[in-house]
Amino acid sequence: MTSILGPNYGAINLNTILGGFSPLFFILVFIIGAAFIVAAFFIHKKENTTDMKWLYAGIALAVLDAIVFLGTTTNRPIGASTMFPYLADLSTGFTDNSYFEKINDDGKWELIFLAGAFIAGFVISLIRKDFSFTLIHKEWEKYHGNNSAKRIVWSLVGGFILVFGARMAGGCTSGHILSGGMQLAASSLIFALFVFVGLLITGKLFYRLK
Repeated sequence: MTSILGPNYGAINLNTILGGFSPLFFILVFIIGAAFIVAAFFIHKKENTTDMKWLYAGIALAVLDAIVFLGTTTNRPIGASTMFPYLADLSTGFTDNSYFEKINDDGKWELIFLAGAFIAGFVISLIRKDFSFTLIHKEWEKYHGNNSAKRIVWSLVGGFILVFGARMAGGCTSGHILSGGMQLAASSLIFALFVFVGLLITGKLFYRLK
């Protein structure tokens, strides 16, 4: 991967660029945070909706991120994609390799984290009485028909590309955008930019009617 990705420059974020937690660091953090908040409310106003779930979810994610980062709790960022190669190696017994040793701790933590998220979502769906197994969603059926085989194949293809890209980038949307983005990490902000560009392109292709 070295020839493709180039050298590892280490952790580069606003803190390391400014040389520590200087007054300028906190001023810039406040300005950047305020800009994101203003942009979010501007977009919300343009959408002309009263649904404020995005705001509550944002506050909850900020609190969750702060909790998991604490040294007295887990001292780890939120992440998801590392769990997949960790679980694959663990379930197949292919653990005698340098990559598994590298992701062992993170993969174990993310397995527990995602299992908790799955259980929480399952319990809430039972409480709301809307739990169901759905292979073909309404949007997929609207634009791509109700062929089950086609749905399964493209789900596997999309999932493979997603996980492969996340491993090359050293993290997924959870590890980069939610965790790295909150740390104003350069790699995470660049990752987020390309993710949103990819989402726009994929959306244009997916929602194109024949």
